[in-house]
Amino acid sequence: MDLLRIPHLRQTANSKQLIVDGEPFLMLAGELQNSSFSSPEYMKDVWSKLITMNMNTVLGSVSWEQIEPTEGAFDFTSLDQVLLDARLHNLRVVLLWFGSFKNGLSTYAPPWVKRDPRRFPRVKLRDKDGSRTTADILTLFGTEAQKADAKAFKTLMQHLRDIDGEHATVIMVQVENEVGVLGDSRDRSDLAEERFASPLPVELHDFLAKDWSGFTDAFQHNLGELRQCSLTRGLTWGDLPGNSKRIDELFMAFHYAVYLEEVASAGKSVYPLPLYTNVWQNYAGSDADANTPAIVGGGSDPGDYPSGGGVVDVLDVWQAFAPSLDFIAPDIYLNNYSRLCKEYRHNNQPLFIPEQRRDEYGALRIWAAIGSYGCLGCSPFGIDTVDPAQSPFRKHYGLLAKTSHLVLSAQAKGNASIGFFFDELSPDGKDQTPKVQATFGDWNLQIERSFVFGRPSVGSGMVIHLENDQFLLLGWGFQVNFKHNSSDAHFSGILKFEEIDVDGGSKELRTVRLLNGDETRSGLFAIMPSDDPDYGGFPISVTIPARTGIAVCQPYALFDE
Repeated sequence: MDLLRIPHLRQTANSKQLIVDGEPFLMLAGELQNSSFSSPEYMKDVWSKLITMNMNTVLGSVSWEQIEPTEGAFDFTSLDQVLLDARLHNLRVVLLWFGSFKNGLSTYAPPWVKRDPRRFPRVKLRDKDGSRTTADILTLFGTEAQKADAKAFKTLMQHLRDIDGEHATVIMVQVENEVGVLGDSRDRSDLAEERFASPLPVELHDFLAKDWSGFTDAFQHNLGELRQCSLTRGLTWGDLPGNSKRIDELFMAFHYAVYLEEVASAGKSVYPLPLYTNVWQNYAGSDADANTPAIVGGGSDPGDYPSGGGVVDVLDVWQAFAPSLDFIAPDIYLNNYSRLCKEYRHNNQPLFIPEQRRDEYGALRIWAAIGSYGCLGCSPFGIDTVDPAQSPFRKHYGLLAKTSHLVLSAQAKGNASIGFFFDELSPDGKDQTPKVQATFGDWNLQIERSFVFGRPSVGSGMVIHLENDQFLLLGWGFQVNFKHNSSDAHFSGILKFEEIDVDGGSKELRTVRLLNGDETRSGLFAIMPSDDPDYGGFPISVTIPARTGIAVCQPYALFDE
């Protein structure tokens, strides 16, 4: 097999891009409900939905219990069929490995693992009265579960290479799902307590003794007392100063990372597809989205969310001790979307959002991820149980599919694009979404919700700096003002503004209409209107409805002689 033909990540000036069939690939993805991909029969009614929503990639799970129902006896019949069906529908697959862990639990482990707590011991959780209860979570501190999971995952990856290596239907694999301990800040089993009372592993001691300036702000804030103390060799976990729950989280994060590293490295040794794991986020504090209720997702303390998962607080630990994972990916439902995108570019790792909201609120935000943070792709969850005609992703993915070559070209450059969104106005008419400022070359841009005489709509899109004074605008419901940044410029205006479409075969841009005048509010802005602008009773239909959602704008400036 030609290793260069295997899907892989390639470094660019800005980030890393996913390379499929030798070309950069933007995942217009959707994740299925947890068990949908286990049934070829169920999926027969789903494939057309995904295509209707303009998706090119589906995230579907394969579980340990599915492929190894009896120890040592592997069955890939159902998996092989759904992969074949995906290939027949020209869809790529990101395969989700539900092995030892899924949503902080071990519910997808096979029966022969679940029924043998002596060989595969469980996590113990501490109740409020101090007693311990058995959790539905495999402990990290036995050895058999890790070995058995790694063996199963390696067998899966070898099988993928054998049956799909020449086709690259599967382009990435997720290792486990939202790992961590729920219900307590750490495992309280006898094995865990023994490990907690032992000296810190030498490799972690050396990691904590290094320069902290490159660690996340959250890591430095939560564990800052470790930086200030003398970390002598032989210290146990219990000797470490600081907030005990944060020490517990560090303890779990290190051991989860080591566990997943064994699993991931076993699989990668036989088929080196890009690998990642995803993260259930903590929702309180500055990273919570003020527009969504936090009651859905837990809280701010380890154990309210899965303690030990790769949240920003311990992201450096994961990156250091699970090097076979190409990146750590955030699931974003309730958090401040743009802020979390930025935080998960930490140490220049690529960004991928494997789970997010599937409604319009979520669809608007993908433009920020893709346009501003070089995102490999976004994936609304539960996409198979939504009516394609009602899915906002159909519209957004349709535009991205048409322009993906332009988006990918911009992503590969430094400071070549910016993505943004504007939410629905509050009931009292207030605009909670701030204007966006950007600078490209000689031009300062102000991007805001597009003007209408009635009630403004939502908006989203991206601006790509093509070259010099040429800008590509994608999306709806926004407007852009251009100002030359030279102090000698006494006037800035719009020289040309054209509606564009993309020829499907050649991918060449072609001019559809010349825009100026009303479409620029008499030269003030380049307006990308919404589908159905509200005229608010104004007697003249000044604002035109959106059509292609693509335009090229060329600003100009006048200078003092």
